Formats: sequence, C-alpha cells, structure tokens
Amino acid sequence: MGRTFESYLAMKTHPAPGNASEVAQALINSDLQDLGAAVRKLVSYTVVLGDDLGSTTALLKWLAFFAAVYLLVLDRTNWRTNILTALLVPYIFFTLPNDLFYLLRGEIGKWIALITVVLRLFFPRHFPDWLELPGAVTLLVVVAPNLVAYTFRTNLVGEVMCLIIGSNLLQEHIRESGGIRKAFKKGKRMSNTIGILLLFIYPVWALVVGFM
Repeated sequence: MGRTFESYLAMKTHPAPGNASEVAQALINSDLQDLGAAVRKLVSYTVVLGDDLGSTTALLKWLAFFAAVYLLVLDRTNWRTNILTALLVPYIFFTLPNDLFYLLRGEIGKWIALITVVLRLFFPRHFPDWLELPGAVTLLVVVAPNLVAYTFRTNLVGEVMCLIIGSNLLQEHIRESGGIRKAFKKGKRMSNTIGILLLFIYPVWALVVGFM
C-alpha cells in the first residue's frame, strides 16, 4: 500500500517523458488560444475606436462647415471686422459636404455661377453685397480642377489648408478683440469666437487622427 502511494506521488511530481511532452504541448496550445482571444479583442476594440474617431472627425467637419457659413453670413450682415473673412470661401470649399459639393459641381452650380457673373458684370447696382462671397464659393466649386476638387479637398492638403486658414482667423480675431479674455466675453463676440475656434479645432483633430 505504501509503495503504491509512493509510486502514484512520483508519477504526479515527476511525470514520464511522454506525459511531460503532452502536458507541455497542451500548455502551449492553451497559451496560443489565450493569445488569439486577446488579439481578437484588441482588433475589435481598435475597429470600434476607429469608427468613433471617424465619426468624431465627420461631426467636427460638419460643425466647422456650419460655423464658416454662420461667420460668412454674419460678416455680410452686422459683423464688421478688419480680419480677412474672404478666407472663409476656400474653407467652405474644403469642408463642403460631399452631397452639396457634387450638386454645386453639376449643372445647378453652373447656372448659379452664370447668373452671379452676369449680375456682377452687367447689373452691378442690382448685385447685393451679401451675395458676393457665396457666389465666390459657387464659382470656386464649379471651376476648380479635378485634382483640387476630388483629391486635395479630401486629403491631407485640404486639412492643412483649413488649419492655416483657421489659425490665421483665430489669431486675427483675438488681436481684433484685444486679447483672449475679451474674445470670450458674452454677446456676439463670444459666439464669433466659438465659431472661429471650430474652424481651428476640426483640422487639428483631423491631422492628429490621420497620423495615428
């Protein structure tokens, strides 16, 4: 009985060579399975994170576009400033939603551009000032070469251009306001500051995500 127990204990603590190799192989297979499960989880998390980053970038682009349109309308109505608001025209061009861009790129945009040019050349007295920059946006969309319209507008070049424009407008707005604190005062000035900040935040975010 004692020998039998000692033999059993020896088999458990010092397995036979054949059993040891089987145990080692089983451990390796278990580790590989755990590693595979961890990799699958990492891939799934990466995909979800990528979707979230892409959705955030698209949302910021929409917000930047609406902010640029808001500032453009405001400049044509009651917001008079010394900063170069004409820079909003190329910014809107680079952030214009694809559906609207393709609509203006087609026949509708050509007709709008033609009417704008005819009114500006032959009926300057009847051409309203507030229509000048929106008309320039339509002209830019219509006449832009395909390289600019379909390549630069949707890649790193467009994001860098938006960053340059946003940085310039933000710097000029802060200088015009007399400092950062005064730029965030309540009233119209604060809403203008938030709009210009969106013009700056979108390209910064897009470039950071693009290099991740």
